[in-house]
Amino acid sequence: MTTSKTSKAKWVAGLAAVVMVGAAQADALQGRDINGNAVLGSDISAVFLYDPDLNITWLKDANAGAGSVYDDGSSPTDGRMAWQRAKGWADALVVGIFDDWRLPTTLQPDASCGSQIDAGAPFGLQGYGDNCTGSEMGHLWYTELGNTAGSLTNTGDFGTTLQSSSFGNYWSGTVYAPNASGAWYFGTTDGNQSANFLVQSSELYAMAVRSGDVAAVVPEVQTYAMLLAGLGALAVVVRRRPV
Repeated sequence: MTTSKTSKAKWVAGLAAVVMVGAAQADALQGRDINGNAVLGSDISAVFLYDPDLNITWLKDANAGAGSVYDDGSSPTDGRMAWQRAKGWADALVVGIFDDWRLPTTLQPDASCGSQIDAGAPFGLQGYGDNCTGSEMGHLWYTELGNTAGSLTNTGDFGTTLQSSSFGNYWSGTVYAPNASGAWYFGTTDGNQSANFLVQSSELYAMAVRSGDVAAVVPEVQTYAMLLAGLGALAVVVRRRPV
């Protein structure tokens, strides 16, 4: 499936439109600029989206891998990649001062999923299908963006509607344990979670996420820089003291 740049713009615009910052929406997605400062997601400076429910930060550009050296889809600029290449892209990604990106995880077992299958010992129940809110992409799609199974219409508290077109299927970083040749993925057209067993040849999209809030990291880095600057100034003073 080929994804148009228009569909990408619509989906990213939908992400931006739903972001609200403030005490009244404490559990909603919160925008962050490149320096980790809180901004509205619709602000042009918003680069990250922090999810306080899961304490994770999404890169707002949900197809940032498009045109990268890892992009090996039917088009070299569509952002689709085989699973190992998608993992390599996330591992190598650096945005601002942040280099600890990864593919989103898929929770198993996940009782929230509409369908369950017993994969036998030692794997047990595996959740798949609709409403898998335990997984990071499922939480984003259903809980944060307010979509319903099989529909991109956002009728929740965010007060916006995502368009009827979307990217398609996105890799998670979680191996399908009952068959190590497979990996879980999430469909952003219908909210369906499943596993793909052709991880070497299948080309899906990839989103980048990291643990924690970038706003909690940046002040620490700035403090460390100030400390180094202070130590440097102290060294200059010491050198100038008379013997």
